[in-house]
Amino acid sequence: MRDVVAVWLGGLDGTTWWEQDADEPVLAASLMKVPVAMAALALDLDRDVLVHPDFDSLVAGERFTLDEDGDQDPDTWAEVGGGQTLRELRRRSIVLSGNLATNLVMEQTGISAVTAVMPQVCRMIGDQPATDAGIVNAASARQWGELLGRLPEEVEDVMRGQTYRSGIPAGLPPGTAIANKTGWIDDHTHDMAIVRPSDEDPFALVVLTRLAGVPTAEGYARIAEVAREAWARRP
Repeated sequence: MRDVVAVWLGGLDGTTWWEQDADEPVLAASLMKVPVAMAALALDLDRDVLVHPDFDSLVAGERFTLDEDGDQDPDTWAEVGGGQTLRELRRRSIVLSGNLATNLVMEQTGISAVTAVMPQVCRMIGDQPATDAGIVNAASARQWGELLGRLPEEVEDVMRGQTYRSGIPAGLPPGTAIANKTGWIDDHTHDMAIVRPSDEDPFALVVLTRLAGVPTAEGYARIAEVAREAWARRP
């Protein structure tokens, strides 16, 4: 599979300002947590749910257990066997990129509700039976840009608390209001954001990288470079 740096820059109305490989499907990684957060708006977010690491697979009759290794959210793992509110789990899924938190929210929304928000997101994190069956979450930069154009204000507010800021935010002028969500897995590093300059119209920027053998830190450095170019290219 070829290396790619896919970019979509445009207005929140869907107008394209700059694109590069914008229709290339790329594994979603943790970007999929945003449509999960959007689907969760239909839930009672102040309701407690049981924290557990095992889930029904998308493959009928199969279950899988999520691996704690690689999860950036130790707090949710510390609560296994206890309860936590969906609101807090949703927050952790975005600002800490919590995998267990995301699956717990997605279990409550149902996968079909997430797919209704974004058809390209069709499975939970760590669903090995689905992986073995060739079922993955993959979408293009343009499709993520379209999603950002209809992002509810409540979810954008959560994204403003993002912990990981070494991609798009690092390439834009200090003090710029940015609500972003990152994603990374082997050979993939992504970031997408709604950017609200103080004296201009807001815009969306999506940068997806699929670069064999490139470490995550280098991937984010490249995303920051693209963000600087995007800032110069905006109308």
